[in-house]
This record gives sequence, structure tokens and C-alpha cells, in this order.
Amino acid sequence: MTATRSVDPGTGTRPSGGLVEQHRRLPRSASAGLFGTGAAVGVLASVLTGFNVVLAVAYAVVLGTLALYVATRSVEGTRKAFDRLVTCVVTTAFALAMVPLVSLVWTVLSRGLRRLDGEFFNSSMLGVVGEGGGAYHAILGTLIITGLTAVISVPVGLLTAIYVVEYGTGRLKKAITFLVDVMTGIPSIVAGLFAFALFAIFYGPGVRLGIMGAVALSVLMIPVVVRSSEEVLKLVPNELREAAYALGVPKWRTILKVVIPTAIAGLATGVTLSVARVIGETAPLLITVGIINGTNVDPFDGRMATLPVFAYYQLTQPGFPPEFAIDRAWTAALVLIILVMALNVVGRLISHFFAPKTGR
Repeated sequence: MTATRSVDPGTGTRPSGGLVEQHRRLPRSASAGLFGTGAAVGVLASVLTGFNVVLAVAYAVVLGTLALYVATRSVEGTRKAFDRLVTCVVTTAFALAMVPLVSLVWTVLSRGLRRLDGEFFNSSMLGVVGEGGGAYHAILGTLIITGLTAVISVPVGLLTAIYVVEYGTGRLKKAITFLVDVMTGIPSIVAGLFAFALFAIFYGPGVRLGIMGAVALSVLMIPVVVRSSEEVLKLVPNELREAAYALGVPKWRTILKVVIPTAIAGLATGVTLSVARVIGETAPLLITVGIINGTNVDPFDGRMATLPVFAYYQLTQPGFPPEFAIDRAWTAALVLIILVMALNVVGRLISHFFAPKTGR
């Protein structure tokens, strides 16, 4: 326990009235020991009442937090005790959030690595029954459809964001913002039904095309691009625009030469993350693209295979024996997760290397 005296700010001397304020702190090892003791009591209580892993963890967290709170309150005071209580609650919430994530990654890795071989990447399912085969056709289809989606969505989304930030005023701007927010929350199956109904008008019912899947995914991707680009453009300082206007630069040229280059890192990051958002969609592609066992690289002619739909059919229609198809489904899921992670890494690298440098 340490004690301190207050100092007179005018004279720099200590008053003669004795001790003014006392500070007592629990050692860090004592805090860990108290929490561990409470957790051990919680586990023991779970064992005595019939051991259950979930109840044991719950008892351990609750009793450990309670023991730490009571000890801190008696030694350090109410404020510090409440701070430690909130810290324990936040840490517990983080740990609970990590449980399903770690479990998901472990399950996909343990099951998907079984078929992560060369055959999986260089062969299709054409003529394959049972063992063997791969997802070469599905990987190609995913890349083609996602690329078409980006070609459709990025110009529309960026131009819409530029209009909302730089030109839009009044009711039209509010209406566009409202519709974009509504589109952000629509179910993906609705986007698939929209694309199917649109193409059925021209090609008749039952049509399945790769471009239909791109249109359906564009309905999901455009609002994400708009919102992310809009927020990035708003971060560009108005002083840059005003400086360009003062030099007599037209507004369109200011946007092209000043605003967009300043925000290019954020715009590229938003687009990359938007692509990662739609690359794993399954429901729209089930309706619009379907599945085939061979390779089709023409999005305007017939069905195409994609990784999400490939994994879905391998899992729901595995054939006999089912083990080989289920292994292919898990490997397809692993490849899809790797693609999404790669896009997220690319987005972070773009943000890091292309962000405007403000230092000298």
C-alpha cells in the first residue's frame, strides 16, 4: 500500500495536515489468481452437479468475475471494481465471438485439406462418378461471373456515389440514399428472382445463363459500392475542392483530377471488399446459373458452374458412395474462403500502399 500527500500548486509545498489520499492496488498476479480461483470453484461446482462443458465454462467465468470484482471493490474502490467488471464482460464477449469462428476455420481446414490437390484444380466433374474429379470448371465460372459483376457494378456504383456527394441536392439525393440503403438489406434470393424474371421476358422460362448470375450479383454489389465510395469521398477535405475552384478548374475536372486521386485508395479498398461480399453468394446463382459437370466459359451460352453452387450440389446430391462428394464440397468451401481472404488482404494492401502521404 502506498500513500501520497497533495501538493500546493502555488507554493509547491506539501500541507502539514497529514495524509490526504491513499492509493491501494491489487498486484497483477493477485488479480489473475483471484479470477483463476473463482473459475476453479465454478468448474468444481459443475463437476459436483453433473459435468457439462458449457455449464463449466459459464460457472467459471461468472464466479471468476465475481471474485475479482469483490476483491477489487474492497481494496481499490468502486470505480476500479466496475472497470474490471466491464473488462471481464468485454473479454468474455470477445471469447464467445471467437468460438464459432475458430470452430468454422478448424472444421473447414480439417475436412477441406483432404482433396486440396492438383486434380481438384485441373479437372472437372465431366464423366466422374465417385472418387476423383475436381472443381476446375467451378473456379473458372466463379471468376468469370464475379468479373462480369464487377464490370457492371463498379462504374454504376462509383458514378452514383460521385453524384450523391458532389452534385446531389434536395429530394432526389435523399431518395437515392434511401433506395441504396433499402437495396443493401434485400435478401439475396430476391436478387436472383429479379434477374430470372428479367431474362425470362426475353428468353422464356427455364433459361440459365452466366450473365444472369452477374446481373443478380450486381443488384447486391451496387449498393455496397455506393455506400463505401460515398463515405470515402466525404473524407476528401473541402479545402482541396475550393483550391481547385479558386484556380478556375471546372467541377468535373476537379472531381477527376483532385477528388478521385485523393480517395483512390479508399475507393479501391471498398470495391475489393464489395467483390468479396458477393463472391460467395449461392441463392441467386442457384436460380440464374444452375450447375453443369463440364467447363463452360461463355456467360452468354448456357449454364455455368460456380464454387458455391458446386459445393451445394456436392453436399445435397452426393451420389453413392457419398464420402467423395462430401470431401469435394468441403474443399470447394475451403477454396472459396481462401479467395475471400485473398480479396480482403488485397484490399488492405491497396489501402496501405496507395493512401495519400501526408508527411514530409
